[in-house]
Amino acid sequence: MATDPASIPAPARDAAAPACDANPAGGNIPAGIGSAAAPREHFASRLGFILISAGCAIGLGNVWRFPYIAGEYGGAAFILLYLVFLVILGLPVMVMEFAVGRASQRSGALAFDVLQPSRRWHWFSWWGYVGCMLLMMFYTTVCGWMLAYTAKMATGTFVGLDSEGVGGVFGAMLANPSEMVGWMLAVIVIGFFVCSFGLQKGVERITKIMMICLLAVMGLLVVRSVTLPGAAEGLAFYLVPDFGKMFDGGMAGFGEAVYAAMGQAFFTLSLGISAMEVFGSRIGKQNSLTGEALRICGLDTLVAILAGLIIFPACFAFAVAPDSGPSLVFITLPSVFEQMPLGQLWGTLFFVFMSFAALSTIIAVFENLITFTMEKWDLSRRDAIKRTAILVTVLSLPCALGFNLWAGVTVPGIGDIQSIEDFIVSNNLLPLGSLLYVAFCVTRKGWGWNNFLAEADAGNGMKFPRWARGWLTFGLPALIIIIFIMGYVPKIMLWCGLA
Repeated sequence: MATDPASIPAPARDAAAPACDANPAGGNIPAGIGSAAAPREHFASRLGFILISAGCAIGLGNVWRFPYIAGEYGGAAFILLYLVFLVILGLPVMVMEFAVGRASQRSGALAFDVLQPSRRWHWFSWWGYVGCMLLMMFYTTVCGWMLAYTAKMATGTFVGLDSEGVGGVFGAMLANPSEMVGWMLAVIVIGFFVCSFGLQKGVERITKIMMICLLAVMGLLVVRSVTLPGAAEGLAFYLVPDFGKMFDGGMAGFGEAVYAAMGQAFFTLSLGISAMEVFGSRIGKQNSLTGEALRICGLDTLVAILAGLIIFPACFAFAVAPDSGPSLVFITLPSVFEQMPLGQLWGTLFFVFMSFAALSTIIAVFENLITFTMEKWDLSRRDAIKRTAILVTVLSLPCALGFNLWAGVTVPGIGDIQSIEDFIVSNNLLPLGSLLYVAFCVTRKGWGWNNFLAEADAGNGMKFPRWARGWLTFGLPALIIIIFIMGYVPKIMLWCGLA
């Protein structure tokens, strides 16, 4: 994505809109809304935009959830179903976030006031800020686990340990408040240090390096895993289409597979909290947004599929049952690497890859929070970083301490502090935020369909299908509501004593 700040003017607004000041980055800004801000910094390259956006989307769920549910629900058959939902569910919302950002040339702090000058949607600006802050409240701790395991693997902590011993190391780490807080602080320092250099010299440059290294390390790990003796069985389990697995348990089983594919396609992109919107605000209009979103979704999916090519052949080669969730990464896989020739090296590379995947998300979301703070309160980057860093640090402490000193703080059916924070974001803010983005871009009371379509299609490349308006108005909201309701069904059944 080219970054020339001179861009095509945004579609004309309602004639009754307030007087606007010229925005040097493109689009119009109502007088008094960020009009005194300095010219907006844009990405230095199209590759930077794609890799940073993909880095924000690529997270730990790509590794510890996607491969497991793909194998459980029919391998390649499930992946095909997942790709369908990715296109009809995740892709449109991503295009909408990018369009809102690029048309307004502002983060979520001001974007909705710029595009809807009546300020009817002003309250929604806080949705993304709260969502990103909540996400960082537990993601900084989990990312700290990755850094800790990189160090432990590199220094030989797991040498000679069986799975029970590896589990003991993980449990001891969680029970140690000093270690948990220390690694969490290391993540926060790294993230804000990178952001302190600005968009191009810090966020873009470092994230590009991390993402390229991530893909290179994954490639090495895939080659090592698929060439292990006995790896073929794992490859067959993961990649050979087995539509019969989708119907284990009849139509109810198929319904579970459909919901799993739908949920994975939706949650993998972290849509609905303006995490992607801010990157749309830092690009020009040389390329249409649908094609860019497809590339980002494709890269996110590639990482998820490659993760399975690392995990399943290795687990099957050493007769270890793959689990889902943190136990896969922090207990099962270290045990597998311990049995592998040069396992310490391969294990260290694996956790380097995991650290890069987590840090790319951390840096991207920190940049979102910093940009929001700069625009909302008219602060310099330096002052915004100070304010945001203090806030993130304080708010991240409950999660880090929730596995030890505050382990007794739980909610029935949800779990500890980390699970509570994750539930608020994943089961509430993401689906409801995405639903509101759809309403803003499609309805007359928001930005409106014609304005959205003109912005999405500006530039060279694939155009957003005009015929999809009906789907976005009725079908997409229905799917999002189903995802939201289904996230509560098991909780409600447990709370009511029906589970």
